[in-house]
Parts: sequence; structure tokens; C-alpha cells
Amino acid sequence: MSQRQILQVFEQYQKARTQFVQTVADLAARPQNTETLQNAGVMSLLRPLLLDAVPTIQQTAALALGRLANYNDDLAEAVVKGDILPQLVYSLAEQNRFYKKAAAFVLRAVAKHSPELAQAVVDCGALDALVISLEEFDPGVKEAAAWAISYIARHNAQLSQAVVDAGVVPLLVLCIQEPEIALKRVAASALSDIAKHSPELAQTVVDTGAIAHLAQMILNPDAKLKRQVFSALSQIAKHSVDVAEMVVEAEIFPAALVCLKDPDEYVRKNVATLIREITKHNPELSQIIVNVGGVAAVIDYLGDSKGNVRLPGIMMLGYVATHSENLAMAVIVSKGVPQLAICLEEEQEDHIKAATAWAFGQIGRHTPEHAKAVAVANVFPKLLNLYLDTESAEDLQVKAKKALKSILQKCTYLPALEPLLYEAPSNILKHVICQFSKVLPHDSKARRLFVTSGGLKKVQEIKAEPGSAIQEYINAINNCYPEEIVRLQAAMRRFNEN
Repeated sequence: MSQRQILQVFEQYQKARTQFVQTVADLAARPQNTETLQNAGVMSLLRPLLLDAVPTIQQTAALALGRLANYNDDLAEAVVKGDILPQLVYSLAEQNRFYKKAAAFVLRAVAKHSPELAQAVVDCGALDALVISLEEFDPGVKEAAAWAISYIARHNAQLSQAVVDAGVVPLLVLCIQEPEIALKRVAASALSDIAKHSPELAQTVVDTGAIAHLAQMILNPDAKLKRQVFSALSQIAKHSVDVAEMVVEAEIFPAALVCLKDPDEYVRKNVATLIREITKHNPELSQIIVNVGGVAAVIDYLGDSKGNVRLPGIMMLGYVATHSENLAMAVIVSKGVPQLAICLEEEQEDHIKAATAWAFGQIGRHTPEHAKAVAVANVFPKLLNLYLDTESAEDLQVKAKKALKSILQKCTYLPALEPLLYEAPSNILKHVICQFSKVLPHDSKARRLFVTSGGLKKVQEIKAEPGSAIQEYINAINNCYPEEIVRLQAAMRRFNEN
């Protein structure tokens, strides 16, 4: 055989490998093919191609493995069991930028499924190789490495700590300063995933100066970047008063409030979440948000939103109202109560209704004036129905009952209380009767209305244990009237019963 014929054999073999790996990568892009590929033993066939002498074959083999591992944890597990990860990690430090991107994609695809698989990626030494990739000149390699790091860190504090210990955080902060938008997005997402688990991890992110750099990007025109920026700031701010104050001191307000009207739903939700995480800590931080117009902006946001997007806004109003009478009044003055009533009416999910009920409780529990603001919005019947509805989730029933009781104990607005005389069960009725027994002795007009509306007659119908609290309240109400009127009401009750 001539030299040319011998070389032709090798060329044909190379073409066959190239065609095979390219076809497998294309097939792996479609979910319906994955099971057949796995059953055909594709993993063991791709593994040696990762060390192929031809760079394009190596890269395409890595791409195919990444696509397969991305679909489900079984395929990701097969990558781990096939001892493929150490090979990828070794090549990550040695090969060209195209291969590095493909290798980082495989690591990300394996790590995303579970803490155990992410731990397997860490155990094979991937973090050191990914750190080196973050220092690469090529932004695409940095992006692929940051993405893999993000998927490792998001699972739990232990994995996040491993990422931090590898020295990743300062490099991610450098990445968010790069001009490429895609790299900024992924780096901000990774910082968010690290910061979310504990105050210590959030502090690590803060100590690298991340807040100032994130704050500079809140008005960036790219919606996906803004999503990640507000998410990262939220995950930092949620842990303590100190870090929340640092986020506020970065002067993101009132500019951030503009983003509550952003066309992107996730940007709006993440801004509302950030405001919630700041206001929950103490009255001072809540007051800052109130002063920049945050309460009114969130109430408008609730009017423009539906479903789960509303949840952080609803909770934010509850947190603000929790802290003090004045802050709760700020929610009332900004027309927060009617908007929350609309949310309670419109939303179908029990957890959103439960948050809304809780928010009403925080607003109305302070003084009679606060309670009246909730009462005139016709919220009592809705809360009562949610509490009594056997279809309601347990948490919703508990929150509706607690909110109703806490508002009733302050409510002296009798027109809203009277319908409850006819509908409320005894454990709620007790609080309603108590409020009547407080108001009627001091209000002659209310006493007259209570007789003409049938309220006094209804009170005579209540069967209370002698000596019980509710019986004492009934006695206090009866003592407001001449004896003959009370006897007449009781007689009318008996006549109706017969």
C-alpha cells in the first residue's frame, strides 16, 4: 500500500468519528432521543472522544455529553459513574477556549440536578479549574464557568461555602464589571445564589464591594440583567439590618421604584421582593421606603399585577404595617386597604390569600381607626368565609382567623360588626359581642340603631354558658337598656322560635 492509501484509512476514521460525534450531538438536542441514545451505550462511546487528537471532536463530544446530562438526573448520574468528570476537569485547564466552554457546560448540566451531583462535581476538583476559567481573557469562557459555579452554589450553604473557599467571589465581582451583558447576567446570578443561604455568605459577597457594582446596573436597559441584579440585592438584604442598610445606602432608591413598572414581569417581582426584604427588618428601614414613595409605588404595582407576582408586594405592605401605628397609617392613607381587598377577591391561590389576610391583620390591629379602615373595605365577611371554608388550606384558615380576631379586638365601627352577629361561630362571636359591650354604654345613637336593626334581639338568641366571658359581655349590653326592652326582645325571640 502506498503512503497515501495508508493516510486515507486514518482520514476515513477521522471523518467517521467526526460524523458520529456530530450526529450524536444533534440527536442529543432533542429530548425524545435521549433514552434511545442512553440504551445504545452512548456515554461509553463519547468518553474516549473527549481525549481525541482532533479538537473539534473533543468539543463536540463534550457538547453532546452536556446536552444529555442536562435532560435529567439519570443521565447526569451516568456521566458521574462513567468517570467522565475528572477527564473534563483536566481538559478544562489544558485545552482551547471552545473546549473549555463545552466542558464547563457539562459540569453545569451535571451540577444543576441535585446537591449530590453538584457535590460530585466539586469532589472531582472542578472548582479550581473553574476559577482558572474565570480568569481567562475570553468572555465566553468566563460566562460558562460562572454559570457552572452558579449551579453548584444554588443548592445549599455547604456547596456555596466550597465555592467561596475556592476564591470565586472577587472574580465574579470583576465579571459584573465587564462590558458583555451575558457575562454580567450570569455573574450577578452566581452572586445571588451564593448570598442567599446565610448571613455569613452574604457578608462575603458584601465584603468584596459587590453592592456598589450591582447598584450601578439597576437601570440597565437589559431586562434579564436587571432581574439578576435585583435578585442578588434581595438575597443580600434579607439576612440582617446591617446588610439591608448597606443596600439602601447604595442610593438605589427612589430610582429602583421605576422598575416596579418595568415591562418584564420578573424585574417587577424582584424589585418588590427587594423592597419587602428591606422593610421587614425594622421601622427605620420601612420609614425610609415610605419616605421615597415606596408604599404608593407597591400599591400601584399590585394593581398592575396578577397571581404570584403580587405576593412580595402584599407581604411588603404587611411588614411595613407591622412596625408601628404611623407606618400602618401610611399604608392606609396610600389606599393600600382597597387594593389588598381586590387581591383577596381576585386571587385563587391559598398562599396568596393567606399573605393578604396576614397583611390585613398587621394593618388593622393597632387602633380603632386602623381597624375601621379595614372594616369599611368589607373585609370581615371575606376573612370569615376563608376561615370557615373547609376547602381552604390550614395555613389560610389560621391566618384568616388570627387576622379577624386581631382587627375585631380594636374595631369600634359597629355597622361592620353587626353582620358578624348572624354569621360568626362562637370563638369569633365572642370578640364581636365584646366590642359591642365596650361601645354601646357610651353611644346613645348606636344603642337605638342596635335595637331597630334587630341586633339586640339577636344577642338574646345567643346561648352562652353562665359565668362565661361571652355571657358577661351580653349582660353588659343588656345593662345599657331598660329592662322592659330587653324582656321584649327576649319575648320576640321566643315567639319566633315557636
